[in-house]
Amino acid sequence: MAGALLGTSTTTSYVESASGIKAGGRTGLCALTVAVLFLICLFFAPLAQTVPAYATGAALLFVACLMARGLTEIDWDDATEYAPAVVTALGMPLTFSIADGIGLGLITYALAKLLSGRFADCSPAVLVIAALFALKFLLL
Repeated sequence: MAGALLGTSTTTSYVESASGIKAGGRTGLCALTVAVLFLICLFFAPLAQTVPAYATGAALLFVACLMARGLTEIDWDDATEYAPAVVTALGMPLTFSIADGIGLGLITYALAKLLSGRFADCSPAVLVIAALFALKFLLL
């Protein structure tokens, strides 16, 4: 919540935290180390801004390819699983927002599970978050 108040995308904070946990950082020491390294990187920000935007294209394409590998782990035989994943994967670049792409995916996931009658697969938390995202998209 503090990150959101400071203008940081909470989804990005979650993804960074989850990747740290997956790499083995289960204590706060991992988060503190990352925070210190980010503070050190602030001094190098002007140097990074000297690199033209077109020079980073190849690196972004490489990262996109690495991220696309996760699509192979989707259950492509179950439409209630692959449809939300595809909506999420396409929603992020088309809306220019990771949070909006995840929101569209959550709404699709909840609707797919509910419309297919698989209520047990959809937790109450998912339903609440999907409803909140739906309200966000409808009202904003």
